[in-house]
Amino acid sequence: MITVDERIVRAPAHLCFRVAADVERWPEILPHYRYVYFREKRGFADGVVEMAAWRHFGGPLRYPTWWVSEMRGDPDEPAVRYRHVDGITRGMDVIWEFHPEAEDVTRVRIVHTWPGPRWPLIGGIAADLVIGPHFISAIAQRTLRGVGMEAERRALRENAESLGSHGDAENAEKIGSRGDAQGAETIGSRGDAESAEKLGSH
Repeated sequence: MITVDERIVRAPAHLCFRVAADVERWPEILPHYRYVYFREKRGFADGVVEMAAWRHFGGPLRYPTWWVSEMRGDPDEPAVRYRHVDGITRGMDVIWEFHPEAEDVTRVRIVHTWPGPRWPLIGGIAADLVIGPHFISAIAQRTLRGVGMEAERRALRENAESLGSHGDAENAEKIGSRGDAQGAETIGSRGDAESAEKLGSH
């Protein structure tokens, strides 16, 4: 079973990576995630992580899902990789990819690869026809949407802060230039007045 889900996000790749890799904050930004915590944490986006999410079917109908993964994030690539080590999806490989499409636009892609559960005869069929499209891909699409929206919010905030900083610098420069001009004008006026006063005395 291979599933591919992707989304165009209007945010730079490094910011998309940061939001996607900061999984401990996912329950704050992704309502379908019940909890995320590291059983073993070796660093940012690095360790053994347990996750639990709801698979919503519409209205009040939903199904709880749960898994444990080895996680490794690489900010230089950038990419986030998982290897499921516990739960029904044990043995699944997952990669989050971040491909710049244009300036501050990123194609975020999640690829799940899995032979299926260890069920005699029907494991592969169950993965291809049920678990893959109706659980794995369905949850991945909601996760992509939430991560993408959060990355876009952060990008807008950073751009606004950057524009505000530039505006403050320009205003300070203008004020400084006015101050210099006024100072020069004042000094010039004083010089003219002093010269006129001396001539009058002579």
